[in-house]
Amino acid sequence: MRTTLARYGVASAALCLTLCAPAVPARASGGDPAADRLAAEDAGAELVARRAAAAAALRPVTGAAGAPAPGVRPAAGTRPTQGSRPVTRPMPRPPAAGGGGPLEFLPCPAVEELPDPVRCALLRVPLDYARPDGPQISLTVTRVPASGRGGAARQGALVFNPGGPGASGTYFPLLAGRPAWSRIAAAYDLVGYAPRGVGRSGPLTCQDPAELPQGPTQVPAEPSPAYKRERLAAARAYAEGCARHAGTALAQYTTLNNARDLDVLRAALGERRLSFFGASYGTYLGAVYATRHPDRVRRMVFDSVVDPDPRRVWYLDNLRQAGGFERRWADFRAWTARHHDVYGLGSTARAVQESYEKVRAAVARTPAGGVVGTGELQAAYLRAAYYDDVWPERAAALSAYLRGNPAPLTRLAARDPAWAQRAANATAVYTAVLCNDAPWPADWETWDRDNTELARRAPFETWANAFLNLPCAGWPVRERQRPVAVGAQPGARRLPGTLIVAAERDGATPYAGALELQRRLGAGAALVTERAAGSHGVAGGRNACVDRQVERYLLTGATPGWRVSCAPHPEPAPVTLDDGAASAPRALLPPLV
Repeated sequence: MRTTLARYGVASAALCLTLCAPAVPARASGGDPAADRLAAEDAGAELVARRAAAAAALRPVTGAAGAPAPGVRPAAGTRPTQGSRPVTRPMPRPPAAGGGGPLEFLPCPAVEELPDPVRCALLRVPLDYARPDGPQISLTVTRVPASGRGGAARQGALVFNPGGPGASGTYFPLLAGRPAWSRIAAAYDLVGYAPRGVGRSGPLTCQDPAELPQGPTQVPAEPSPAYKRERLAAARAYAEGCARHAGTALAQYTTLNNARDLDVLRAALGERRLSFFGASYGTYLGAVYATRHPDRVRRMVFDSVVDPDPRRVWYLDNLRQAGGFERRWADFRAWTARHHDVYGLGSTARAVQESYEKVRAAVARTPAGGVVGTGELQAAYLRAAYYDDVWPERAAALSAYLRGNPAPLTRLAARDPAWAQRAANATAVYTAVLCNDAPWPADWETWDRDNTELARRAPFETWANAFLNLPCAGWPVRERQRPVAVGAQPGARRLPGTLIVAAERDGATPYAGALELQRRLGAGAALVTERAAGSHGVAGGRNACVDRQVERYLLTGATPGWRVSCAPHPEPAPVTLDDGAASAPRALLPPLV
């Protein structure tokens, strides 16, 4: 810590007691090593958060456009500004040890691909919180300060996590310029970050570049025993690759550590309490944080909710996804059938399925454009089970293919080499967090039985999802986490009001998860339901009714009552083949939990 203290001219012995104190010794648990380790990790996390808060206290509070807030005197050692724009400098080096150092927001490096006015900083956190002064990793943090537009008073930082696990939220500050976010961005600094393992935040990998799939890949509609054995061997090899690349650090990619990182980020931002927006897996992360730190929660939005029941995390949650994806796949086919006059794929959902199967059989024989086989086709059309705004281009690409033009399908479904490494990184983090977080069945017979039965009624994504998660069966980390019992804890402070938003027909995070989270969070948790809709991620521009409730809550803290509902957002309009549908390549990322 000497480097950090000298940099800011700290001479106060009292401050050094806060920053330099060793971790609080873990209380003996009566011989339970897992409990002892958890206590040590929590003590280390508290120490790092205190250090971060003390470092943040030495920096100026920022107002609109990042300028010092009125009446706030810049602290010694802060960098100069030119008007409201920071002087351009290279990305700072975070403190070499100890974690929780100061955040210095500067223009983002080119590798982040983030334009002005977004600024970037690095947050140092321990790889292992039981060793707070041991090896460190740097998390990339991004921010656009509150604009103050319309005279809005600044309410602090709103931190965003987009889910995954394995997704990066560094783009979040860019939403400040969108209408649905403008009033929120006037009052809040919009803060995104790349969680541990993601992007440049101590990147995790499980494969060498030469091992990444190149395509085309051919995946059978119904896996044979031989194909299942092949995938089981591949899953074991993938898990071994994770251990080979990460070593003992592999065990440190968990939701509990993500929650600890989130608390250090809160402290480093100078926030006494956290305002947080979590989507998909981000809802589970937020729920775990709120359970462990109810006194540090200011406002929380949970959008598209993972079922946090510890009995379901994560094996049963993933099994439940299969039925959700099947419903949304049926919704896409029904919508396409209603627009048979545009696409010519059939006037019933069953007929549209038959058209899809014709395309599938054709690319199994001869990959579209030489690069799109059944694996790429499945990945591209899974996106239709996530978001209805892609339905027009998906339907148009099938239609064009059956009329003799494979180009739209090729552009839509081909693997994008520029995204291959990012997708591999996302998959590695996704796998590590889910496998570390909870026990999974270790015997293949359980997986085979459960998924064979499930595939009879939900064939669209069952086996693809099973094979994605199969490395968890032979995961090379001895001690798995015990899932957190999300919700009010005996003797703990009651949570302030929180807001849950969910779509009734969401496939990736079925609606039952929202009901379960509300039950666990208690009377202060309000639920806003988008009826008869299923796009994953409800707030932020898709449904004006939902957006009004989210905006009102974040700006005032007011919730709409126990349960309210909104009409569904409009279905997408069909496009003709001449409208250029399916012309833009898409990144194929793993399913978001």
